[in-house]
Amino acid sequence: MKKTSFLLFISLIIGQFAFSQSKNQRVLDFSIAAGNGFSPAFSYQYLLGIGKTGKFKVGSGIRFTYFSGKNMDLITAPASLTSGQKGPQVLFTENIFSNFDTLKIAKIGVGYLNIPIHLQYSFSNKFEIGFNIDAIGLSFGSKQNGTFYASESKSLHKSSQSAKPTTFNLLLVSDNDLGSLNSELYARYWVNDKIGLRAGLSFQFVEYSTDKKLTFENDRFRTKVLLPMIAFSYKF
Repeated sequence: MKKTSFLLFISLIIGQFAFSQSKNQRVLDFSIAAGNGFSPAFSYQYLLGIGKTGKFKVGSGIRFTYFSGKNMDLITAPASLTSGQKGPQVLFTENIFSNFDTLKIAKIGVGYLNIPIHLQYSFSNKFEIGFNIDAIGLSFGSKQNGTFYASESKSLHKSSQSAKPTTFNLLLVSDNDLGSLNSELYARYWVNDKIGLRAGLSFQFVEYSTDKKLTFENDRFRTKVLLPMIAFSYKF
């Protein structure tokens, strides 16, 4: 954890010096994603232009996301259980459905404050496309009771379990990820020099941890949601 945080911090510092002569962009952004859940997000973005034109930008900032949903099914989270693997190879490994348990929570609400990574390309002063993904941060929210549906344990099947949002968030690869993370794929149109409108998709991992270890010695469960998203941006 400390190593990952240190490398992320160093990369941001290097970026500040390496691209300080290029065009940059500071943006305050408010987005709303909705569908199978409701998720507003507020962020500060600092993007650094690469090269003489500065059309391609990389950057970071900070983002607060809140996700709420009703009757959500949270599935076994760790990659070691979902695919029997750890590391990048989980992207190419089939799921082991016999290891999947479900924690059903009637109403969830999670807030997560993360440092994201931003990639963006500007076709003109008016139109740009981009992608961002949370890298590291913290989550918080109240404890909830849920119903646990166990695949291997008759004694735990349909038992009541308490869970709260997993505290630490970290981007790794797919099911290796920890905690709750937000990512966006979008297009943005600048109405004028200051005001912009964004539209796209928000893909989120939302994770809870139970008070005790359940089947397979696991206490982490997550839902993955893909939501249409619109946003208002202010450049300064």
